[in-house]
Amino acid sequence: QVELVESGGGSVQSGGSLRLSCAPSRRPFSRSVYGWFRQAPGKEREFVALMRARGGSEFYADSVKGRFTISRDNPKNLVYLQMNALKTEDTAVYYCAVGSEYSNNPTAYDDWGQGTQVTVAS
Repeated sequence: QVELVESGGGSVQSGGSLRLSCAPSRRPFSRSVYGWFRQAPGKEREFVALMRARGGSEFYADSVKGRFTISRDNPKNLVYLQMNALKTEDTAVYYCAVGSEYSNNPTAYDDWGQGTQVTVAS
């Protein structure tokens, strides 16, 4: 089991930027996949972005493509989600997750963080 701690959420004006961080409790297995998901009030949890823990193979939801970037800092063992050109519809709790399957389905992920709130005001 991996514990994940997200940070970096907050409130921002539409068009602004935030960078979320995810700190896993241990280094991942080479086959692991990191994902970012989000859940807005009254909605199901939805996929945002994923990448292989060893690097590369980034994949994004259409709604964030070109605005969000997932990345990993191997020496620091951190995973980031850089969010630019934020929109009000990006408001949600954002979760970091790790799994062993390259998938945008949240059920494929084994371990989850507690989430960090992102609020985008118009």
